[in-house]
Amino acid sequence: MSVLVKICGLKTSDALDVALEAGADLVGFVFFAPSPRHVGVEAARALGKRVRGRAQKVALSVDAGDHELAASIEALEPDLLQLHGRETPERVAMVRERFGLPVMKALPIAERSELEATRPGGLGKRFDWRLLEKLQTRVPFMLSGGLDALNVVEALRITAAPGVDVSSGVERAPGEKDPDKIRAFIAAARHGASLRAAPDKAMSRA
Repeated sequence: MSVLVKICGLKTSDALDVALEAGADLVGFVFFAPSPRHVGVEAARALGKRVRGRAQKVALSVDAGDHELAASIEALEPDLLQLHGRETPERVAMVRERFGLPVMKALPIAERSELEATRPGGLGKRFDWRLLEKLQTRVPFMLSGGLDALNVVEALRITAAPGVDVSSGVERAPGEKDPDKIRAFIAAARHGASLRAAPDKAMSRA
C-alpha cells in the first residue's frame, strides 16, 4: 500500500526542488503572515510555476477570508486548499463550492472521541498515534504533528494512515528547511509504506 507524502511550509526554490526531486506527492505553501513559513503571493507565483506538474500544490491558510483565498489561489494555482484555523464545517463547504477546489481541513486530535468531532485547528505537536489504531473511516486523511524521519515508520505502522504531512520535522530552524531532512523523511515514509505492504505481497505469493 502506497502512502502520500506532503512537504509543507516551503518558501524557497532550493527547498522546493529538493522536495520534488525526492519524490514528494504534495508540496504545501503557507499563506499566513504570522507564520515563519509564510510565503507572499509573488513568491508563491514563482514557486508554483517551478512545480510544473511534478506534485500537487497545496495552499494552506488560517481563517482566511474570501479575498485572501482568492489572492492565494490566483498566485499559486493550487490543486488543493488546506484550512488550518477555526473554520466550521459550513465554512469548509462554502470554500469548496465557491472556489471549486478540494479542501483538506486540519483537525487536532487529543483523545479518541475527537475523531468524530469537528473541532478545527492543528496542534503541530505529536499526539498518541494509538488513538488512530484500527480506525475505520471512509474519509481520506493525512497524519501530521511531530513527524520526522525517525518516527514516521512507526507512525505509519500504528495508524495505517494513507498520507503523512510534515513541516517542522524537516527543518533546521523555524521556517528553514533542511534538504537532508526532507530527503530522509520521504525515504523513511516510502520505507514505512513498503513494510506495511509486505504482508499483502506475502499472501499473494502463497
